[in-house]
Amino acid sequence: MRFVGFREGGRAVVGVLTQPGGGAPGAATPAAAVPAVIGLAPVEEFYADLSRWRDRAAEALALPGTAARPVPELTLVPPIPPAARVLCVGLNYRAHAAETGLPLPKYPAIFGRWTVSLTVDGTPAPVPAGERGLDWEGELGVVVGATLADADEATALAGVLGYAAFNDLSARRAQGRSPQWTLGKNSDHSGPLGPVVTADEVGDPADGLRVVTRVRSRADDGSPVEEVVQDGDTSDMIFSIGQVLSFISQTMTLHPGDLLVTGTPAGVGYIRRPARYLVPGDWVEVEIERVGRVATPIVDATGRG
Repeated sequence: MRFVGFREGGRAVVGVLTQPGGGAPGAATPAAAVPAVIGLAPVEEFYADLSRWRDRAAEALALPGTAARPVPELTLVPPIPPAARVLCVGLNYRAHAAETGLPLPKYPAIFGRWTVSLTVDGTPAPVPAGERGLDWEGELGVVVGATLADADEATALAGVLGYAAFNDLSARRAQGRSPQWTLGKNSDHSGPLGPVVTADEVGDPADGLRVVTRVRSRADDGSPVEEVVQDGDTSDMIFSIGQVLSFISQTMTLHPGDLLVTGTPAGVGYIRRPARYLVPGDWVEVEIERVGRVATPIVDATGRG
């Protein structure tokens, strides 16, 4: 199952997609293939009783004629509760550590995002004034589905609700001006999150999921250019999902709806020579095997707010 959030009557509601659907931004989609959503519950109620709403979702999908609303008619929002913690892991792929020249960390490097930075597919991300652009970081997002406190690795992994494609868009100048990464990791609309795919459909990411980031830009003559800038695999993670969740749970209790962002493979822009960044007019997409994708157009600072 794939869960999304949408705005209804001033509140965020979680729904289940009737089909994965999707396509490149701007591409024509046959009417019969337009994905639709069956509404389930307000986001807080959904995570307060996950087993109930998962059962309801399965029943609704199996019942012909269940009312569903086409995605283009909805205002999508991240299917994450406002009180969720968004915890990110830095330097969690061996190849990325190698390209930075840094030693492998002994423990997961955890930093935080706020839920207000999260967006969904198609939402423009503005480049803050003073930045040369935004850097891409294609990552696997993990949505917690159980309360985890002092959990061992197996229990922590079993407590995952599902996975989503995520782009940890980074404002590198702001990030580099402090030993803490918080500011550069929380610029406006810088955390695009795809639909949440349940763990049973994905399997254990330690077995390997391909992570691909693509950038579409314009050549000097104005023609479109699309390039794969990251092509990694989750089997290259230094710390597994279970290890990271267990590590965090030794200090802070995790709750259903919390989001873990698990690090990026090699190929980020700032490490290139010359450095490369996303600028207004670019488009970036993260696609993860068996999980899905999320795409983001890049705009100038007037798109903030």
